[in-house]
Amino acid sequence: MDNTTRFTGCTLSMHQCLCFEKLSKEEHDFLDANSVWIKYNRGEMICKQGSFVSHVMYMEKGLAKVFLQNGQNSLVLRIIPDGNFLGFAAVAEEMSTFPYSGMAYIDSEIRQVDIKAFRQLIRQNNDFAREIIEIMSANSVQIYGRFFCLTFKQAFGRLADILICLADRIYKSTEFDLPLTRKELGELAGMSPETVIRMLKEFNEDGVIRMDGKSFEVLDYDRLKQISETG
Repeated sequence: MDNTTRFTGCTLSMHQCLCFEKLSKEEHDFLDANSVWIKYNRGEMICKQGSFVSHVMYMEKGLAKVFLQNGQNSLVLRIIPDGNFLGFAAVAEEMSTFPYSGMAYIDSEIRQVDIKAFRQLIRQNNDFAREIIEIMSANSVQIYGRFFCLTFKQAFGRLADILICLADRIYKSTEFDLPLTRKELGELAGMSPETVIRMLKEFNEDGVIRMDGKSFEVLDYDRLKQISETG
């Protein structure tokens, strides 16, 4: 098999977060006592690149992006749906500032865990620590594959990757309401909003997808998958 077919521009790894299941009741109580739940509106910054780290963030409900920014240029690293961590780089003891920013795509609720308490749980619970390592490893592999695809895949393949990611890993359905603007889709696929609009129109006319306002459906999954793999 050609190794390039194993890579995807998807912004979310397939690893399911199970770390909280590794905690005892006392540790759960300790975690809750050192957590706050914050609501963010669509478009609101959750964390800012370069700001001091004080907590680890867990997406209870919503959707956000993690991205690097340099002036007017930005690069989306990951999408964060329900049940995933945001700001995991803060786990490292030597990390004092966030290396990236986070922004809510939709109205979201995030659990913020005091960084010292979170690090204490890692030190005292080996199973919890092992699961955190698994999550970080899966995230790294996902980001490596994403960078490969953004560098070498053609535009149609990159957009197909994102649409498959949304269907398979974010919404887990071929039919859903798409909250992302064409500009936001362009950021994910590494292309301009105008290019995204043109390509979505072609996908729609060719019967690969159906779009009606925010309503989105993958009509021909096999063909979209083929475009992703050969893009």
